[in-house]
Amino acid sequence: MKYPGFILSDNLPSSKEIHQFTESLICYLFPVTDEPELFLQHHEVTLYKLQKNLIDLIESVDKKQLLEKEIIADEFCNSLEEVKDMLLTDARLILEFDPAATSLEEIILSYPGFYAIMVHRLAHLLYQVKVPLVPRIMSEWAHSKTGIDINPGASIGCPFFIDHGTGVVIGETTVIGNNVKIYQGVTLGALAVRKEDAQSKRHPTIEDDVIIYAGSTILGGNTVIGRESIIGGNTWITKSVPPFSIVYHKNQTVVNDRRDLEEPINFVI
Repeated sequence: MKYPGFILSDNLPSSKEIHQFTESLICYLFPVTDEPELFLQHHEVTLYKLQKNLIDLIESVDKKQLLEKEIIADEFCNSLEEVKDMLLTDARLILEFDPAATSLEEIILSYPGFYAIMVHRLAHLLYQVKVPLVPRIMSEWAHSKTGIDINPGASIGCPFFIDHGTGVVIGETTVIGNNVKIYQGVTLGALAVRKEDAQSKRHPTIEDDVIIYAGSTILGGNTVIGRESIIGGNTWITKSVPPFSIVYHKNQTVVNDRRDLEEPINFVI
């Protein structure tokens, strides 16, 4: 019997639990404390609690054997130092190229693009080992906080820089190389939305050292943006671009003296 309006499951975790787990991971990676020695003393205890929390989350969304859950959680926790190293490399790229950034601390604590990358790198680990639901809720949590929508399946190299970020969309089968920079309003999407294509590569590949400026849309699983290319703002791309390309379109903006117009242009919105 179905119950419209209800989600029925045995001990399914609430979104709030997964949000709290995500924030705990971030606090573990980049703790804000005036007593670093005390934090280091409790380092292993904190990691154990995160591991136990993850086991409980996996158990509530997947009825595999407990041993497999423990292996997944153990491998995830063992990967956290590597993720932190990647994130510090991401933050250094932002510091190098953003003239408004004054320190790594400012980037880590306040930059929405960095926050979205941070949550993605954590969620992607769980996506790779096919943990259901949890990585998607983690990604949507970051989406709700930053306006940046990165599917946990997207493969993103390092370093990676999202500047400003609002309105960025990166689809599930997107592949992004190293040292890529993208700006607000960029979409890396699919040409068509069909359920039968769920297991195919639907989203573009962005090779190393590419810059994609604001408002650009790049679509299609066979679309490849070649290395060291620059994609200008507000471009629409559905075919591959060779390496070392500059892609842009020309706008014509006309400025006249309004006193010379016979009829004034008035708009009522």
